[in-house]
Amino acid sequence: MKWAEFRVHTTQEAVEPVSNILHEEGAAGVAIEDPKDLVTEWSVKFGEVYELSPDDYPTEGVMIKAYFPMNDSFKRTIAEVEDRIKGLVAFDIPIAPGTTGYVEVNDDDWANAWKKYYHPVKVTDQIVIVPTWEDYDKKDHELIIELDPGMAFGTGTHPTTVLSLQALEKTVQKGDAVIDVGTGSGVLALAAWKLGAETIHAYDLDDVAVTSARENFKLNQAESLININQNDLLKNIEPHSAEIVVANILAEVIVTFTDDAYRVVKPGGTFITSGIIERKEQLVKDAIEASGFAIDSIERQEGWVAIIAKKVSE
Repeated sequence: MKWAEFRVHTTQEAVEPVSNILHEEGAAGVAIEDPKDLVTEWSVKFGEVYELSPDDYPTEGVMIKAYFPMNDSFKRTIAEVEDRIKGLVAFDIPIAPGTTGYVEVNDDDWANAWKKYYHPVKVTDQIVIVPTWEDYDKKDHELIIELDPGMAFGTGTHPTTVLSLQALEKTVQKGDAVIDVGTGSGVLALAAWKLGAETIHAYDLDDVAVTSARENFKLNQAESLININQNDLLKNIEPHSAEIVVANILAEVIVTFTDDAYRVVKPGGTFITSGIIERKEQLVKDAIEASGFAIDSIERQEGWVAIIAKKVSE
């Protein structure tokens, strides 16, 4: 079978929504060429874990590559992908230049080409994200999360995910109940489990994401320890059922369920939100505070924001 390397030249802000669209449409692998990765000081923060070649990256913007089988439905799939990417502007997500195209590749090329973009990365003081095909020598204090980026919605190294992981590391206490809203790859639920949470629920509206997360739970021998279900945000979730609710999704979505989050979080508990571009920080802060939370801290990385809020009382 022939394969196509489908390319989207877009903005850093559009990386996660575009990647999710590609996964949802059946991409067998997704690679992200973001020149910001070339200057991220992983070596200063956490010890050098990999090197990147500037030749693989665009000079500006972000190039996202996805691999699709060139079967009878290929042209229809690509047309749908392009329409959905254009539709992101309705969510105020800039996609310019938004150009797309594809080239044919053979089986051997597509199966390995995208893997060069994923290597073990230590994203917090304790948590290391390791692709399934990579070897990594674990240090005593480290917590290893294995992911298959070929099926994952978010591989743990995007700033929004890093901010969420760092917030969880600061917040999770042994025995906590944690809810991961819009779980995607399941990486945040896995981190909560690794950090000592006891009852963990992961929810996503998209059935492809649910399948992806479930497979990643199996990779980490956590399939019996993390509950994964299809659900629309926090609808019909029991009140006072979690010490921590974490959501790494679009700001426009976060503001629609802050009241539900307040209902679900136990008194004294925490609501962690990420996926927030800096210019939408105030929008999310206002919604969180209007629902009754108190802002505890705000963390920033590369133009993205994570907000940690506390439910002080009823």
